[in-house]
Amino acid sequence: MQTLFFLMLAFAAGFAFWSASRAAAERAIALGREACAAAGVQLIDQTVHATGLRLRRGEDGWLRFERSFRFEYSEDGTDRHSARMVLHGDRLVAFTGPAVRPAAPMDRLLE
Repeated sequence: MQTLFFLMLAFAAGFAFWSASRAAAERAIALGREACAAAGVQLIDQTVHATGLRLRRGEDGWLRFERSFRFEYSEDGTDRHSARMVLHGDRLVAFTGPAVRPAAPMDRLLE
Protein backbone atom coordinates (compact mmCIF):
# COMPACT_ATOMS: atom_id res chain seq x y z
CA MET A 1 0.00 0.00 0.00
CA GLN A 2 2.86 2.40 0.76
CA THR A 3 4.38 1.72 -2.65
CA LEU A 4 1.15 2.71 -4.36
CA PHE A 5 0.98 5.90 -2.30
CA PHE A 6 4.54 6.90 -3.25
CA LEU A 7 3.91 6.07 -6.91
CA MET A 8 0.81 8.27 -6.89
CA LEU A 9 2.75 11.04 -5.14
CA ALA A 10 5.56 10.81 -7.72
CA PHE A 11 3.01 10.85 -10.56
CA ALA A 12 1.29 13.93 -9.10
CA ALA A 13 4.62 15.75 -8.72
CA GLY A 14 5.61 14.86 -12.28
CA PHE A 15 2.27 16.04 -13.63
CA ALA A 16 2.53 19.33 -11.69
CA PHE A 17 6.04 19.92 -13.09
CA TRP A 18 4.89 19.11 -16.64
CA SER A 19 1.86 21.38 -16.31
CA ALA A 20 3.96 24.28 -14.98
CA SER A 21 6.46 23.77 -17.81
CA ARG A 22 3.68 23.91 -20.42
CA ALA A 23 2.21 27.05 -18.83
CA ALA A 24 5.65 28.72 -18.87
CA ALA A 25 6.17 27.78 -22.53
CA GLU A 26 2.75 29.19 -23.47
CA ARG A 27 3.56 32.41 -21.59
CA ALA A 28 6.91 32.61 -23.42
CA ILE A 29 5.17 32.16 -26.79
CA ALA A 30 2.73 34.95 -25.95
CA LEU A 31 5.57 37.26 -24.85
CA GLY A 32 7.56 36.44 -27.99
CA ARG A 33 4.57 37.22 -30.20
CA GLU A 34 3.95 40.52 -28.39
CA ALA A 35 7.62 41.51 -28.70
CA CYS A 36 7.69 40.68 -32.40
CA ALA A 37 4.44 42.55 -33.06
CA ALA A 38 5.72 45.62 -31.19
CA ALA A 39 8.97 45.55 -33.17
CA GLY A 40 7.27 44.97 -36.51
CA VAL A 41 9.05 41.66 -37.17
CA GLN A 42 7.73 38.13 -37.63
CA LEU A 43 8.11 35.28 -35.18
CA ILE A 44 9.58 32.32 -37.06
CA ASP A 45 7.92 28.93 -36.52
CA GLN A 46 5.44 30.51 -34.06
CA THR A 47 7.18 28.74 -31.17
CA VAL A 48 9.86 29.02 -28.49
CA HIS A 49 12.44 26.47 -27.36
CA ALA A 50 13.33 25.81 -23.74
CA THR A 51 17.08 26.16 -23.25
CA GLY A 52 17.57 26.13 -19.49
CA LEU A 53 16.05 25.36 -16.12
CA ARG A 54 17.31 26.18 -12.65
CA LEU A 55 16.05 26.90 -9.17
CA ARG A 56 16.24 30.51 -8.03
CA ARG A 57 15.01 32.25 -4.91
CA GLY A 58 12.37 34.90 -5.51
CA GLU A 59 11.93 38.27 -3.84
CA ASP A 60 9.63 36.62 -1.31
CA GLY A 61 12.32 34.07 -0.39
CA TRP A 62 10.62 31.03 -1.96
CA LEU A 63 12.42 28.82 -4.46
CA ARG A 64 10.94 28.86 -7.95
CA PHE A 65 11.99 27.54 -11.31
CA GLU A 66 13.71 29.93 -13.66
CA ARG A 67 13.25 28.87 -17.27
CA SER A 68 15.18 30.16 -20.27
CA PHE A 69 13.67 30.19 -23.75
CA ARG A 70 14.97 30.97 -27.21
CA PHE A 71 13.05 31.95 -30.32
CA GLU A 72 13.87 33.23 -33.78
CA TYR A 73 12.47 36.20 -35.65
CA SER A 74 12.87 37.74 -39.08
CA GLU A 75 12.85 41.37 -40.15
CA ASP A 76 12.16 40.82 -43.85
CA GLY A 77 11.36 37.12 -44.22
CA THR A 78 14.80 36.14 -45.50
CA ASP A 79 16.98 36.71 -42.45
CA ARG A 80 16.96 34.96 -39.06
CA HIS A 81 17.80 36.47 -35.70
CA SER A 82 17.84 34.76 -32.33
CA ALA A 83 16.17 36.14 -29.21
CA ARG A 84 16.26 34.97 -25.61
CA MET A 85 14.00 35.40 -22.60
CA VAL A 86 14.09 34.24 -19.01
CA LEU A 87 10.98 33.63 -16.91
CA HIS A 88 11.11 33.32 -13.14
CA GLY A 89 7.83 31.65 -12.35
CA ASP A 90 5.53 33.47 -14.76
CA ARG A 91 7.39 36.79 -14.55
CA LEU A 92 9.70 37.97 -17.34
CA VAL A 93 13.08 38.83 -15.80
CA ALA A 94 15.36 39.08 -18.87
CA PHE A 95 14.82 39.67 -22.57
CA THR A 96 17.18 40.02 -25.50
CA GLY A 97 15.52 40.30 -28.87
CA PRO A 98 13.74 42.58 -31.30
CA ALA A 99 13.55 46.19 -30.20
CA VAL A 100 10.42 48.28 -30.51
CA ARG A 101 10.68 50.45 -33.59
CA PRO A 102 10.69 54.15 -32.79
CA ALA A 103 7.75 56.16 -34.04
CA ALA A 104 8.36 58.35 -37.05
CA PRO A 105 8.85 62.02 -36.19
CA MET A 106 5.76 64.12 -36.88
CA ASP A 107 7.60 66.51 -39.21
CA ARG A 108 8.45 63.62 -41.56
CA LEU A 109 4.80 62.62 -41.69
CA LEU A 110 3.75 66.12 -42.77
CA GLU A 111 6.06 66.23 -45.80
